[in-house]
Amino acid sequence: MNLENKDKLDLLVIVVHPDDAELGCAGTILKAVDSGKKVGVVDLTQGELGTRGTAATRFEEAAKASQLLGIVVRENLKMRDGFFRNDEEHQLQVVEIIRRYQPEIIITNAVEDRHPDHGRAGQLVDDAAFLSGLRRIHTNYNGEEQDPHRPRLLLQLIQDRYIKPDIVVDISEYWEEKIAVIQAFRSQFFNTDYQADEPQTYISRPEFMKAIESRAIEYGKDIHVTHGEGFTCRRYLGVNSLFDLL
Repeated sequence: MNLENKDKLDLLVIVVHPDDAELGCAGTILKAVDSGKKVGVVDLTQGELGTRGTAATRFEEAAKASQLLGIVVRENLKMRDGFFRNDEEHQLQVVEIIRRYQPEIIITNAVEDRHPDHGRAGQLVDDAAFLSGLRRIHTNYNGEEQDPHRPRLLLQLIQDRYIKPDIVVDISEYWEEKIAVIQAFRSQFFNTDYQADEPQTYISRPEFMKAIESRAIEYGKDIHVTHGEGFTCRRYLGVNSLFDLL
């Protein structure tokens, strides 16, 4: 999959598993792309420990999802699924990515979750986003020294466990497209035309997709729309005017 575009991105989603971005913020991505924003996704691992599918099938599915999302770049850092660490080696890999694409906004994994990779990845990206702004940390890309860069906003997904959101994005117009994007991962989620000689999992049952929609409806209800995607933020979110909230 060669979607690489070295130009600056408006939004960069950095998540640990292929399909995390699609499940957590596909509607927000679709809405941003539709408004003319440049969006990319970086997966930290290949999801190779998943019960269903393989790293190769996940790669193909991510390529299909990327096409449906309309993003300009998708990369996989091939960290070790389940065993990566929030240490200097891994932080510098993420710093290099942030400096290369210089996003205004980053979305990453939940602050804590059922899957231990999610919280660990969220903290890794949070730490790397701070370190990326320090000029005395040196990284290179294609033999050239990178400039420091710190995103203006870092948000976290809300994934399996319920976490009260700090902000909800109206994705009502993009709900059906979001479902199509999720279902690009045919090996992972319930799909009536996909028959695999593999065990059922927590996420492959039809009830899981119902839970995804129920969460979106709940968030949407609170902002008086049909479907929403919720995010948390580790700092206060400010506005220039109260009327920006209307």
